[in-house]
Parts: sequence; structure tokens; C-alpha cells
Amino acid sequence: MTEPRYDVVAIGNAVVDVIASCEDELIEELELNRGGMTLVDEARADDLYRAMPPAREVSGGSAANTLAGISTLGLQCAFIGQVADDQLGKVFRHDMRATGIDFDTPARQGEPATGRVLIFVTPDGERTMNTFLGAGQYLPASALDESLIASGAILYLEGYLWDPEEPRKAMRRAIEVARGAGRKVAFTASESFVIERHGDDFRDLIDNGMIDILFVNESELATLTGEPSFEKGFEMIAPKVPCLVATRSEKGAVADAGGVRASVPAEPVAKVVDTTGAGDQFAAGFLCGFAHGEELEKCLRRGAIAAAEVISHYGPRPETDLQKLMAEKL
Repeated sequence: MTEPRYDVVAIGNAVVDVIASCEDELIEELELNRGGMTLVDEARADDLYRAMPPAREVSGGSAANTLAGISTLGLQCAFIGQVADDQLGKVFRHDMRATGIDFDTPARQGEPATGRVLIFVTPDGERTMNTFLGAGQYLPASALDESLIASGAILYLEGYLWDPEEPRKAMRRAIEVARGAGRKVAFTASESFVIERHGDDFRDLIDNGMIDILFVNESELATLTGEPSFEKGFEMIAPKVPCLVATRSEKGAVADAGGVRASVPAEPVAKVVDTTGAGDQFAAGFLCGFAHGEELEKCLRRGAIAAAEVISHYGPRPETDLQKLMAEKL
């Protein structure tokens, strides 16, 4: 096996996040799925954008956010995702490269536009996301740089992107390439609604040993297993994957790797400002430790520290020096 060029190569949605603070009344008025993620078409996205209070726009997407955290922690990363040949696509590409992430997937010509996520943040810090996937849902297998995938120690896949047909085929091919090259495959379930639609696929990947690291939160685990008890659900999945990582919001996180179990409490936060990107940055911290061969508990601690940093401010990506922060806390 050749030495990997990248620590992590990720495939995910290439979208721009539009984030605005709002009152609970607006969530009700717009009939939004409070605290969840809803897929919307371009017309609905335009309507919601017009209804939003003043907002800030930053490049986002679950896997892209995770890579931003990993890159900040000093690891080498590359991203595969689809943008359109438009202004938002150019902004997204610039932001990724400026963060130190290699991103060379060719832009898609014509419609639809580059994707965006409209995020409404209520006073309690909860985020309500409405996603127009745009060009991202048309990532074809032909756009994959297979040599790039094979050169990454870990292939990280975003569950959100499993929903559209073309990217789903591309991700299946990417798994084949990564496993053929002897690399690890990490998968984040992303959201319960994705599991409701594609749970059979995910359970098949798990049962056939195609996933090495599985990230879920408490509700996703329940949806995946059909078991409301966290402990019972965790015990159902843990023997089937080399490493299972489950986040539990304020209750911390638990992981199992080869029968070795570890848990950590949530990292203290003075004030929860915006929970956008909490799971993404937890994965970033955890994968940083995993890539360095650290013990399971330390990997979890890294995840908790990164998640706490991102929920203390608006936006899904770190705003402080994560390397320095972790050096102080670990």
C-alpha cells in the first residue's frame, strides 16, 4: 500500500450557508421544521431568502465544514463536490482553497445554480435549515478523481448527499475505490430523514463491512436501529463497525472501537449561540485524533472541544485556532 497523500478526502454537498437570527414567531409563520433540515426547491429557497432577516453568507455543506475543521487542525485534505459555473460556485471554490483544502472538481455548466442552505437561528441557539441542493445533487461518478480518492487515508462521506441518485452512485463507486486501495471509509448519517429514506442502503453497507467509522447522533441511531433505547441501539450497531461514534448533545459522546468503549461529557460552553455545524466539527476533531492514532477517549475529547468552539458563535466553521485551543485543553 502506498503512503497516503491526504489525511482525509471527503465527498459532500457544495453549498453556501445563509445564516440569520430570528424569533420563534418567524419559524411558525413560515411553517418551518424547527430544529430540523428540510430539502426545498429553488422557488421555495428564493421565498425563504426574501423572508430572512439580515444574514451572513459563508461556504458550507456538512462534509466541507468538517474538512475546514480538519484543515485548521493541520491535516491535509481534499474535497469532491459539485458547484455550478456561477458566482456562488466561484465563492465556494475560493473559500475551500483559502482554507487549505484542495478542491478541483470541474464546475457544472448551466442550471441548476450552486446550492445553498438557509439557516434560521432562534434565541436558544437552535438552527432550522432549509436546503436547496442545486448543482450538488448532480455530482456524477464520472466527476470523481479516483486517484485522489485512493490517495486519502480516510474517505469521509456525507449522508445528506446519499439522497440524490447521481451522487449516491458516485459515493458507491468512491467506497469501492477507497476499499480497493486499502483506505478507511468514514460515514456520517447526517439526519434522521435521510435514514428514513435510505436506511436499507445504510444497514446494508454496515452489514457488509463497507464502513469503518460511523458517525450518528442519538436520534439518528434510534432511526437506524428502530430502538428507542440509546444503550440497546448502540449495542446493536457497535459490533458491526470497527468504530462507532455517537453524539448526544449536552450528554456528551460515546464511541466503541473493537469492543473498547469510551465516553466523554460535553465540553462546557458559556453560551450556546448557534448549533450549526456542531456535529460537523465534532467529526473534525475526532478524525484528527483518529488519523494520528490517538486513544478513543482523546479522539472524543478533540471532537467535544471542536463542537464547543463552533456552537459558541454564529457559523458552521471554527473561528479560533483549534490547534492552540486543543493544546490548552488536552
